[in-house]
Amino acid sequence: MSEDVRAVEHHLQTALGRVLFGMDEVIHGLSIALIARGHVLLEGPPGLGKTLLGKSFAAALGGRFKRIQGTADLMPADITGVHVFHPERGRFEFQPGPVFTDVLLVDEVNRAGPRTQSALLEAMEERQVTVDRDSFPLPDDFLVIATQNPREFEGTYPLPESQLDRFALSLRIDYPSRGDELTILDRYNLPRAAEPADIPALAPGAVGRARAALEGVHVSAELTGYVLDLAAATRQSASIGLGLSTRGALTLLRAARVEAALRGGDYVIPDDVKRIAPWVIRHRLVMTPEAALEDVGPEDVLARLLDDVAVPG
Repeated sequence: MSEDVRAVEHHLQTALGRVLFGMDEVIHGLSIALIARGHVLLEGPPGLGKTLLGKSFAAALGGRFKRIQGTADLMPADITGVHVFHPERGRFEFQPGPVFTDVLLVDEVNRAGPRTQSALLEAMEERQVTVDRDSFPLPDDFLVIATQNPREFEGTYPLPESQLDRFALSLRIDYPSRGDELTILDRYNLPRAAEPADIPALAPGAVGRARAALEGVHVSAELTGYVLDLAAATRQSASIGLGLSTRGALTLLRAARVEAALRGGDYVIPDDVKRIAPWVIRHRLVMTPEAALEDVGPEDVLARLLDDVAVPG
């Protein structure tokens, strides 16, 4: 049954590989998020292809794509939509915002103010939008890809903990290798845009079959206990002010199940958890002021916890 899961990632790697170079790990993470029904936070400097990645990803899914640019004056209604009065019909009608799509790219999300960032909370968790007491459903496979500039960049607002916790995975895009960057320069040195329309779409029902196949991937009681032990360790660490939530632990278990299927396994092993733990956990951890002063980051503490927490036999 894991063939259905692996087929989805193979298609995404092949299709996106036509226009993106050096992003195999990021595409692997996107595949996990898609199958696990999660959202993705992309972190990294501007100009590395994050927008092209989101647009191409939507094309590979055969879905609609919308983009929102995070700015200081962006308002919640610019995301969700508003009711507009039509005099000729004598009534208000809802005009949907860009959130009503299959893949939503929120570019530089941390340039928007906290109130606007919070407009995404209901959409990401419940896949619906409530405006003026009316609720409107979003597509069943609705997925948010938000890009975030490094926090030291001017004009950025830190994302609230409640928002960070709704991102299943946090993936980092760094500068490409010299070989990959040479390929990019050779491919795109003319004034023309990439054409995601040329990207073949997944076969209808492929994602649904992949999700159904996860039921055949066994998770032992010991493995579930290991995930809970990791969560408890983050909550008890003296360097962490806010540890992994129950939602985060559940996401870690779901993502590990997908990771197991992608390697061809029919049960989850601790190495599957360790492989994707940084993607799932690091953006959810809030460091204590003392740890921040000592320049101790979430990656440092998480690496130590992964070494310290006993692995089940």
